[in-house]
Amino acid sequence: MSDSPKTNQWQTLDKDLNRISQLESATAYVSRPLVAPGIALAFIALTIITAAIFFDATSSNFVVIAAAGFGAYMAINIGANDVANNMGPAVGANALTLGSAIVIAAFFESAGALIAGGDVVSTISKGIIDPASFTDTKVFIWAMMAALISSALWVNLATFVGAPVSTTHSVVGGVMGAGIAAAGFSVVNWPTMGTIAASWVISPVLGGAIAAACLAFIKAKIIYQDDKIAAARKWVPVLMGVMAAAFSAYLSLKGLKKIIEIDIGMALLIGAGIGAVVYVVSAPLIKRQSEGLENRNKSLKALFAAPLVISAAMLSFAHGANDVANAVGPLAAIVHAAEFGDFSSKVEIPLWVMVIGALGISFGLVLFGPKLIRMVGSQITKLNPMRAYCVALSAAVTVIIASWLGLPVSSTHIAIGGIFGVGFYREWSTERRLAKSRETRAPEKRIAVEERRRRKLVRRSHFMTIIAAWVITVPAAAIMSAGIFYFLNFVIG
Repeated sequence: MSDSPKTNQWQTLDKDLNRISQLESATAYVSRPLVAPGIALAFIALTIITAAIFFDATSSNFVVIAAAGFGAYMAINIGANDVANNMGPAVGANALTLGSAIVIAAFFESAGALIAGGDVVSTISKGIIDPASFTDTKVFIWAMMAALISSALWVNLATFVGAPVSTTHSVVGGVMGAGIAAAGFSVVNWPTMGTIAASWVISPVLGGAIAAACLAFIKAKIIYQDDKIAAARKWVPVLMGVMAAAFSAYLSLKGLKKIIEIDIGMALLIGAGIGAVVYVVSAPLIKRQSEGLENRNKSLKALFAAPLVISAAMLSFAHGANDVANAVGPLAAIVHAAEFGDFSSKVEIPLWVMVIGALGISFGLVLFGPKLIRMVGSQITKLNPMRAYCVALSAAVTVIIASWLGLPVSSTHIAIGGIFGVGFYREWSTERRLAKSRETRAPEKRIAVEERRRRKLVRRSHFMTIIAAWVITVPAAAIMSAGIFYFLNFVIG
């Protein structure tokens, strides 16, 4: 018996509804990658509209309004790239979920930028160029605009290919390139550039060495001890005190400038005092937390998890206080030059500029940050709470040493250097143990070169990509900035 016309009608309707459902699913799948860029564009547009309300859209203020939009774009890229270096180790060590890391980073980055950042900064990015070499305010404004656009574009490109780069060094390259295009090579402060170039090597190497030394200490004093829990009760509070001392010293240098001038000696005294308090408080807490734990490495991870989360939050606060102000420096210079008609090497960063930086970082982190957080946290080398803690501690200590030496360092280079440091130390330690074991037993069969390379604990592909991105950041941003300056000055201007 054949189906009735009514039954055929329902079957046809079901097929049509199924097609519509599949079309809706396909549309949602295709449009999902467009959500984040759409929200980012909406934030940039809202920034431009807000700036237009505060500044009448006249020809003299149009540049400021446009610069505010590019400043928001730059801030989004900072959140997408730079912040991953602070939260990646904690996420890779499973001490934080990705969602929790994003919330903590967004809050502390914004707090650092608004509370401790933007006091008085060198808006020409640490004196890279001499403003006195510019004879025309308009040319100076176009140079800063070119620096802002080029650095934002470069960080965006680096994020797209999965390379963590320094936003501060991107700004340095942008300012240098635009300055050379506008006023020649004599405009650049080459001794300062030499110091910054030296920091490209010193900061990651120093960060890696300190992280490796910290991991070696933890292995010798805690992991390789017969009674791991007893050793942890003794040394974990000490490590927490050292971490607290380092962060307190650094944040007192950055955060208290508006209230009182603090030199490096006073900052170290403050850090020592707070570190001692943290040691006294944490010792009984660690003892209580370790009760009933089994004598194995998995138990140690639980003891390091909470200090790692706190250190990640402090790193984000420190990054917000330091790097954000440098990144929005060109925007502040444009605002100052447009309002007052002059261009000095140091200007106050307006509160609304810092707000753009703080909010843009949060948006960039939420929308585009997860990709790089995962890469930094788990794809360079495998991290656990102890190794990630060493990375955080090395970042804090390295910043203090760099401040003492007067070196302009990048938090990105230090954090990634720390990850490489613990990874290469683990490779060396593993090879050393294998060599000792071969001495006591029959030789193993030879392993092919390709297989030995595959077994390396640090992924060489990521290592080469990141190093290449670091090397070309300044020249690439400089070349882009020079081209953009010529376009702005001779085509639009």
